[in-house]
Amino acid sequence: MSQRKATSDAGRATIRDVAERAGVSVASVSRVLSGNYPVSEELRRRVMKVVRDLDYVTNAHARSLAGGGTPTVAILINNITGAAFAHVAKGVEGAATLRGWLSLVGTTGDDPERELALVNLMRQQGVAAVILLGGAYDYDEYQLRMARFARSLDAAGSHLVLVGRPPLEGDVPATTVDYDNEGGAYAMASHLLSAGHRRVLVLPGHAELTTAQGRLKGAQRAFEAYGVPFDPGMVRHGPYDYEHGYEAVEAALHDTPDFTAVLAGTDVVAAGAAQALRAAGLRVPEDVSIVGYDDIPLASQLTPQLTTVHVPYEEMGRVALRAVADRREGGAGRRKSADGDHLVLGTHVVVRNSVRPPATRV
Repeated sequence: MSQRKATSDAGRATIRDVAERAGVSVASVSRVLSGNYPVSEELRRRVMKVVRDLDYVTNAHARSLAGGGTPTVAILINNITGAAFAHVAKGVEGAATLRGWLSLVGTTGDDPERELALVNLMRQQGVAAVILLGGAYDYDEYQLRMARFARSLDAAGSHLVLVGRPPLEGDVPATTVDYDNEGGAYAMASHLLSAGHRRVLVLPGHAELTTAQGRLKGAQRAFEAYGVPFDPGMVRHGPYDYEHGYEAVEAALHDTPDFTAVLAGTDVVAAGAAQALRAAGLRVPEDVSIVGYDDIPLASQLTPQLTTVHVPYEEMGRVALRAVADRREGGAGRRKSADGDHLVLGTHVVVRNSVRPPATRV
């Protein structure tokens, strides 16, 4: 008997399907899943193997929320204190509140395994949608597992929305709400090059993160367009935090001290870089120019105010929620591109006071 024949007509496995496949009673399956009754280790292993094989969603009450009652959306974010994607979450939550929906927030801690586990948990809880914020990890296994969860969510009446990351490859039931990440980095690097900078320290983010890959690629394209050789030795990978900005600049001042500008992967990284320069007795922008990415409130609060790339994070959150609502309401007003459910918002450079033509440093 095939796996599909062992499931209900609706395409979703039931507790009876699990019991039949495991060769035990429904009561035994219930005891294993509830965890409130003592069961043998052999029974637990047998039942849980079938649960995984049949992709069984254990919480039937929560699962019903995907089709009726008050819809709930799960927002999964790397770090709840991260300013950029906190604005996306704000956009999602605001749009959800207007519709009378509930929002849940979970944090992944920059751990791809935890992210995948949370997606699976939210699927079991029967949320109307799982909205993943931030760059994805460029691993084949990760992409394959995420595609599998997207299909599982779809089969359970839910939906996966990717915000600020590339779409999954192939025919995967997921919506992507992205922004012109590479284009923003291209424009920002072009701004530095047009000011005369040629030795630019680039801090794009973690090498395996798609966000960082796009920002690095955009910078490289700008150098190529200007006919300026791009030095890979001027690239320092690391997390999107203040400490990385500080430590990367501190190290560069010893290793490659001839840089005249810093292209930071985020405004927070730029703030750390600026502090490291000040600690070394250098001025911004008189001695070294600095630019950021995101245009969070911090950018206009720094001294000098930071030239950066504006990303419409809050609008991305609203668009993500609307995409979910449109699907649930039958597609009325739903926007699609030639790539399917892949929506791309624009970015632009915000010029402030942190860039000047390069100065000769002693």
